Amino acid sequence: MKEVPVYLFLGFLESGKTKFIQETFEDPRFDSGERTLLLVCEEGETEYDPKRFAVKNFAIETVLPEDLTAVRLAEIVKSSRAERVVVEWNGMRETSVLFDAMPDGWMLAQVMTFFDASTFLTYNQNMRQLVFDKVQYADMVVFNRFRETDSQEEYHKIVRAISRRPDIVYEYEDGRAVYDEILDPLPFDIDAKVIEISDRDYAFFYRDLVEETPKYAGKIVRFKGIVAVDKKLKANTVVVGRHIMTCCEADIAYSGLVCIYAGNLPLKTRDWVTVTARIDLEYHKVYGQEGPVLKATALDYTQPPEEEIATFY
Repeated sequence: MKEVPVYLFLGFLESGKTKFIQETFEDPRFDSGERTLLLVCEEGETEYDPKRFAVKNFAIETVLPEDLTAVRLAEIVKSSRAERVVVEWNGMRETSVLFDAMPDGWMLAQVMTFFDASTFLTYNQNMRQLVFDKVQYADMVVFNRFRETDSQEEYHKIVRAISRRPDIVYEYEDGRAVYDEILDPLPFDIDAKVIEISDRDYAFFYRDLVEETPKYAGKIVRFKGIVAVDKKLKANTVVVGRHIMTCCEADIAYSGLVCIYAGNLPLKTRDWVTVTARIDLEYHKVYGQEGPVLKATALDYTQPPEEEIATFY
């Protein structure tokens, strides 16, 4: 099946999505000659002006929530003969709704998320799940209407607590666009002889390990975790990790690592331990692929940390 690239624009009402898409279609560099479908999934205050489009071969279709199905989207693509799709998504709906309805062959080419800086902190405080949803897939996050009195660091921390993937751009009220250049040093020393992971830093450690696994090969690490035992695993093999809350209580998940240890410590599921181990990269059936396997040199019972759920805050 022919692949159809999808350019997805996310954000709440009045966040600047329509304006950016309008300017994109006015840019001759965006006119690749491909038949382009603009799929509008919300009704904003700003309307499109197709007369100003530099893209000549296009179709615009508005899709109501009740019509958002794979069958309907496939029909629209077929009738419009679209070779690529631009989607303006309703910020009050989860992106999973769109992903579930995407026909076979559709693939995400780029995801851009827009926020009104003047309302972003309020949205993040009151509707964090929706903010999280709009950031986690983004290749770029743009804060419009950014003011001189706004703190880049405050907005940066919120985005980076969700994902380190997207570029961050601050568009000031005077028209300047400034790229985020704030560095995010890890809260532990990865070059130490033994990398000490404090109780509050497990979430950062686990995410960095998953995202940049090769750099941990051969490193020695020490942290506190909770044990998960599976009788299907070989003797002296368990999983050690922590429950991590990325966004809210609904997304708390156990994030553990395969651990092989020596000795006769009778470990049970939910035992808290302190483990010191070398990280080897090798295939293990728990992962179903190559992954970080802890080769413990020390493993002992310990008391649970003050906060048993690890977070990015």
